Amino acid sequence: MPDGSASRTASARAAAADGASSHTPVQPLGGTPAPVRATITIPDSVSMVALLGSGDELLRLVEAEVAADVHVRGNEISVTGQPADNAFAVAVFDELLALLGTGGQLRPDSVRRVIAMLRSGGSERPADVLSLDIISRRGRTIRPKTLNQKHYVDAIDTNTVVFGIGPAGTGKTYLAMAKAVQALQTKQVNRIILTRPAVEAGERLGYLPGTLSEKIDPYLRPLYDALHDMVDPESIPRLMAAGTIEVAPLAFMRGRSINDSFVILDEAQNTTAEQMKMFLTRLGFGSKMVVTGDITQVDLPGGQQSGLRIVREILGEIDDVHFATLTSADVVRHRLVSDIVDAYERWDSSQQSGRPPAGAPGRANRPSRRQGS
Repeated sequence: MPDGSASRTASARAAAADGASSHTPVQPLGGTPAPVRATITIPDSVSMVALLGSGDELLRLVEAEVAADVHVRGNEISVTGQPADNAFAVAVFDELLALLGTGGQLRPDSVRRVIAMLRSGGSERPADVLSLDIISRRGRTIRPKTLNQKHYVDAIDTNTVVFGIGPAGTGKTYLAMAKAVQALQTKQVNRIILTRPAVEAGERLGYLPGTLSEKIDPYLRPLYDALHDMVDPESIPRLMAAGTIEVAPLAFMRGRSINDSFVILDEAQNTTAEQMKMFLTRLGFGSKMVVTGDITQVDLPGGQQSGLRIVREILGEIDDVHFATLTSADVVRHRLVSDIVDAYERWDSSQQSGRPPAGAPGRANRPSRRQGS
């Protein structure tokens, strides 16, 4: 594992180099400060391939995202540009080194996340956000991948009822289920209950072929899929038979008082106001509830009002109830999903305003500046 002081060493050396070089340039006639150079010396314990990627894939990604010019020679990375641009580039490499120091592996997605978080100017370090492990199984670790996701996970830890609202692919349900499994494994709760409305079937459920379970299963399948990622599939039937894990349609929650449980309501945008009230009032002692949904994808028939759309107005001022909002910037599926969500939002806005939707901005890539070692 790389030395955990790698990022501090890199920052100190870069700051020293930046400070030393800032006295040497001559002020050009135009009044714009001349570019300065900062040098980052990567410790020998850090693999340059791990940092820069196979075939310099990660280096090219960083170069395309920062304003400073980046050059690599051996185990030294030099950035040349205005002091603020240099500082940002150094911060990017600093966070990447810190991530490697936790034993993590850098991928293009994690590099993009680091850069996006640094640009947002938040107070939390990207490396701290991206190294927060929830659960691990068979070498795969589930953790938040954006700052909003970390805030969402933190809110689940500190509140009894949490609403996770955002577009598809933002990890609302997946992270909630990871926290539920973690709570079960650490004996904070005695069981997990996963539920969602079978609204697509509507009143026609009785006309579908098969038993009640066979009719309902297709609408609960996404919950089963996520569960299989987090719990040994061979143990799931045993846990369900014992009632430790329950997956059921929302209608089955009526009339119950649920104690010592972690309860997740998924696809909550497809609940009516009455169903939402019914669900929330099932809360018993020692239980925690997480409600997830996307208010832009309401499938309720007959123009019924979504309970998720109005619940913030009703419960927004109540202590121990938290509303976490995720956006297209938090999408963790294929990168195109974020672009698709944004495009639909622009189209929706244009329909309301009568103006044509604005195109998405593009970004030109610069050639890689890797020098011989």
